[in-house]
Amino acid sequence: MNPSFDIFRKQISNRWKFRFFLLQKLPSAFFSGLKIRSFDANEAVIGVRYSWFSQNPFRSMYFAVQSMAAEMSTGILGFAQIYQRKPSVSMLVLKVEGNFTKKATGFISFICKDGKMIEEAVEKAIQTGEGQTVVCHSVGTNEEQEVVANFWVTWTFKAKH
Repeated sequence: MNPSFDIFRKQISNRWKFRFFLLQKLPSAFFSGLKIRSFDANEAVIGVRYSWFSQNPFRSMYFAVQSMAAEMSTGILGFAQIYQRKPSVSMLVLKVEGNFTKKATGFISFICKDGKMIEEAVEKAIQTGEGQTVVCHSVGTNEEQEVVANFWVTWTFKAKH
């Protein structure tokens, strides 16, 4: 595992440091109220509450807010793997797909369990010098554990030699 992973995890595990990070780097996520519910090398859970700011005209959570939380559940796993890497590694979203199965109201949690796959892709990108593509799955559930949305976020990782 990347030794800087734990450094990154400790930094964002502090609620105030994470909120400052969002305000500074991802202000729309800050104002939407995205929160880290849990995070380790294998999985990340990002939560967001249905509110006035996250609503759509149909009395449910706006799809863009759900997309943002789903993308963050995958992206935080990737960012933690590339954090302070030598050589540095770039990451970029190539594609996002989603489907919605139920109205999203209340508190919605998006979970991605693809941390190992991301770690392997980053290591391979560093070893081979070739870009790597990973499709990560994020599942959004409501407080009753009912699936409200599924997202597939395609990430690319490339070592900067």
